[in-house]
Amino acid sequence: MQKSLNSPEYKRLIAMLVAVRKKSDIRQQALAEKLEKPQSFVAKYEDCQRRIDLVEFVTIALALSADPVDLFREFIAAE
Repeated sequence: MQKSLNSPEYKRLIAMLVAVRKKSDIRQQALAEKLEKPQSFVAKYEDCQRRIDLVEFVTIALALSADPVDLFREFIAAE
């Protein structure tokens, strides 16, 4: 597996987070406020311009009222 912002696995992970955000009807700005980050933080990771780490993944999932463990299980199951 390549360690890159452009890997298919990373893009799939980000697509999951974007889908959860959109399903929750939360705009990037509102999510950024919950995360206490600028809106550009959300835009950059959603556009795969910035890599998120595990702690950020958990924080983002929780800010979206999603269970990070369930999301990770879904990600693993889709491989």
